[in-house]
Amino acid sequence: MAASRVSNLTHYSIFQSSPSDAGLPTSFKVVEAHSKRYRNISIQASLQRENEPNNNFQALESQSSLGDFQSDVVSKDPNTLPRPLSSTQLSSSVSDRSRLRVAYQGVRGAYSESAAQKAYPNCEAVPCEQFDTAFEAVERWLVDRAVLPIENSLGGSIHRNYDLLLRHSLHIVGEVKYAVRHCLLANHGVKIEDLKRVLSHPQALAQCENTLTRLGLVREAVDDTAGAAKHVAFHKLEDAGAVASSAAAEIYGLNILAQDIQDDSDNITRFLMLAREPIIPGTDRAFKTSIVFSLEEGPGVLFKALAVFALRQINLTKIESRPLRKQPLRGSDDNNTKYFDYLFYVDFEASMADQSAQNALGHLNEFATFLRVLGSYPVDTSMA
Repeated sequence: MAASRVSNLTHYSIFQSSPSDAGLPTSFKVVEAHSKRYRNISIQASLQRENEPNNNFQALESQSSLGDFQSDVVSKDPNTLPRPLSSTQLSSSVSDRSRLRVAYQGVRGAYSESAAQKAYPNCEAVPCEQFDTAFEAVERWLVDRAVLPIENSLGGSIHRNYDLLLRHSLHIVGEVKYAVRHCLLANHGVKIEDLKRVLSHPQALAQCENTLTRLGLVREAVDDTAGAAKHVAFHKLEDAGAVASSAAAEIYGLNILAQDIQDDSDNITRFLMLAREPIIPGTDRAFKTSIVFSLEEGPGVLFKALAVFALRQINLTKIESRPLRKQPLRGSDDNNTKYFDYLFYVDFEASMADQSAQNALGHLNEFATFLRVLGSYPVDTSMA
C-alpha cells in the first residue's frame, strides 16, 4: 500500500518550481535516501572530505576549543562561562561527541537553552549568537541538532526563523513547547525599591508591562533575557535589574526579587527541532507536517489551495504568509498595478505516511508555483 511504501523512506521532498533565492530542484518527487549511521567525528578548521570510499559527506575538524557547554555546569562568574558561537567561529568548535550537541540562540540561562534540554535531555547545549549561526552550525556538522523558537502564544510568529527555514536545507524533526515564566532579578543586597531601570528582551519587557509599570521602572531593551541577567551580574549594577528565567539567576549568581511577573500566565513558546536528515514519518502516533508553497495571483487561488486539505478532512493548525524575497512585487497585466508575491507556510495534522496527506500535496502541486515539505514530525502533546 502507498502508506507503508512512504513510511520506508528516509527523505521526502515535493517541489514544482523554486523561488529565486531557494536554489531548489524543480521536479515533483519522493526521494529515497539510504539510512546511514553517522560516526562520531571531530571538527577541524578547514572543510575536507572524509576518507571513506563513498565520500557521501564532508567532515569539519577543528583545533581550538570554545569551552564547555555542558548544561549541568553552573558558574557564578560570568567570565568563566562559554561565549556564544558566532559565524566567524563556525570552523573552530570541538567536542568529544559523547553527547548529542544541540544549538540554540542566546547565552547560558536563555529560555531556548531550557527548551533544548527539554527536547533532548542530557544533551550538550551549544549557545549561538544569532539564529543564522545555529542553522549553519547544523549544516556544517558542528552540532547535531538545533532547537529554535518559531512562535509564541503572546508575541506571535518569529518571522526570521520562517525565512531561514526556506534559505537553509535543514529538516524539522520535532517540536517542543515551553512555558515562559519571567522573574525579576538583581544582584544580592539590592532591593526592589533600589531599582530604577530593568533590562531584558523587548518581548519580555512587553509581557511584564503591568508589573514594571507598577514598580515605576524604566525599560531598557537588550538582545535576550539571559544576556540582560549576565550584564547586570557582570557590571555589578545596583540600580538595575533584569527580567529573565530562574535558571539565569542561578547561573549568574543573581537574587530573585519576584517570580512569575508576566501579565499573562498563558505564555508558551513553540520551538522547532532541526536536523540535517528528516525522520521517517509514521502513523503510530499524532504527526504534524509543515510545508511552504507559493501560488499564482488570481481570485480564489488561496481558497483552492486550502481546499485540498478540507476535501480530505485534514486539519490546518497554522498558516503564515511571508513576502517572496528578491521578487516581492509583481505587475498586473490588466491595470498595470503592483502587488506582493507571497510564500505560505502551513502546518497540518497528518503524517507524510498517510495516503490522504500524499494526495493533498499531489493535488496542491498541480497548481502551486513552488512547494516544499519542511518536515513531518511527532506532535508535542506535553503541557509545556
